[in-house]
Amino acid sequence: MKKIVIAALYMALTVGAIPGHADTDAAIAARSGDMKKLIFHSAPEAVSNAAYDLADGAGQGTLADYKGKHVLVNFWATWCAPCRHEMPMLSELQAEFGGDDFEVVTIATGRNNPAAISQFLEDINATNLPRHQDPKQKLAAQMGVFGLPITVLIDPEGREIARLRGDADWSSDSAKAVISALIGAKG
Repeated sequence: MKKIVIAALYMALTVGAIPGHADTDAAIAARSGDMKKLIFHSAPEAVSNAAYDLADGAGQGTLADYKGKHVLVNFWATWCAPCRHEMPMLSELQAEFGGDDFEVVTIATGRNNPAAISQFLEDINATNLPRHQDPKQKLAAQMGVFGLPITVLIDPEGREIARLRGDADWSSDSAKAVISALIGAKG
C-alpha cells in the first residue's frame, strides 16, 4: 500500500497538476515546444507583497493589485538579450488576451533607466506592455528571481501557479493554448 501511495504522489508531482483545477490541467496538457519549460507547481504558492515602482512615477504597486485575473509577470532588464527576444511575443500575448481575465505585467528589475525602458519598448514595438520597475530588486529577490528573464503565472487568487526560467516563444500556438485554458477562452 505504501508503494501505491508513493507512486501516486510521484505521478502528481511529475505531472504538476493542481488538484481541483481543471483549467490548470488543460493548460499543462497544452504545453509543447518552449512551453515545456513552463513548470506548474503541485500546489499554488504565495507571492511577495513587496512594492515595485509604477511607470512614469505614478507611485507603487504590488502583485495583489491584479487579484481577480490571471497574470503573467515577466521580470526583465533592458540589457538582457533573451528579454529583448521575447518582449515582442509578450506584447502579442497581451494584445490578444489582455483584459478583465488576463494581463501581461512586465517589471524591469535592477538598474534600468526609465528613458531606456521606454526607448527599448518603442524600438521593439511593444508599447502595450507596462514599464514598471523594481530598481532595488526587492520584489525579484522575494520571488526567487535569480537570472533573467523569469516569467511567473499567477492565478486570480493571487498565487503563483507556474514559472518559466529563460525566454520562450509566448506567441506560439502552445503558449496561446495554455493561456486560453487558464482563462477559459474559446480559441
